[in-house]
Amino acid sequence: MHPVTLLPLGADTSELRKALWHYRIGHRITDEADGQLLWVADPRQHTELTRLVARWDRGETLIVDSPKVQPAASRNMIAMGRQLPVTFLMIGISLLIFALTGVFGDLLVVALTIVPVGVSGGQLVYGSLGDTLASGQVWRLLSPAFLHFGWMHLIFNLMWVWYFGRQIEQLQGSRTMLLLLLVAGIGANLAQYVTGTVLFGGMSGVVYALLAHVWLMSRRVPSSGFFVPQMLVVFMLGWMVFTMMDVAESVGFGNVANEAHLGGLLVGLASGWYYSSKRRKR
Repeated sequence: MHPVTLLPLGADTSELRKALWHYRIGHRITDEADGQLLWVADPRQHTELTRLVARWDRGETLIVDSPKVQPAASRNMIAMGRQLPVTFLMIGISLLIFALTGVFGDLLVVALTIVPVGVSGGQLVYGSLGDTLASGQVWRLLSPAFLHFGWMHLIFNLMWVWYFGRQIEQLQGSRTMLLLLLVAGIGANLAQYVTGTVLFGGMSGVVYALLAHVWLMSRRVPSSGFFVPQMLVVFMLGWMVFTMMDVAESVGFGNVANEAHLGGLLVGLASGWYYSSKRRKR
């Protein structure tokens, strides 16, 4: 987000906001001590936004009916995909693998676990991570992040990937988002693996990294444009602590990759602190 202009304190901005969304101008209005600060998500729309603000200030009609056909939804999705390629890729791969799991079943699952898994003599057997990497199967360091074992598991994770990932990629770029995916995904998977677990999956570890990153950026650099409700932070951290307790298993919330959550959270705290420190120095 980029600050644009300060609007009068207490002014009714409903018509202005309606017009900005109508013309697909991503924005945010925050209450400041001396007025309402208007932010724009894409700096390339700065001129268009300031023109609308000037018309709004003069009391002119902001939304004018046009005979032109609005762009198709598919075009909007393509444009958004170009702006958020890493976030879209994370969601798309997760959905594709979830769909293919329904077709190929365990054959696909064992191809994506952190180490090869099989059954011998009625018991679960698996290889070592060192041998797996030596054989060239390096994708297994990250691939468990794209495995999901149910609709609720999938929807919950991808919802937060979209919420947090979109902010990071818009405000810090696709390279930062890709780096976070790789480091957090691999870090969370390794944290879970060292506990002796091999059958696990999900984007939760990455989600906790994105949460921590966005939270620290919003707290340490308020002008950065990042935002996350404090109650959401409390809820997600509380949920992580709850699933680590014995009582969680007794009420049906067992088999949660707690170490992956913690590993991702630590990665996000480190990245959030690093990037926010760089921004504060500027």
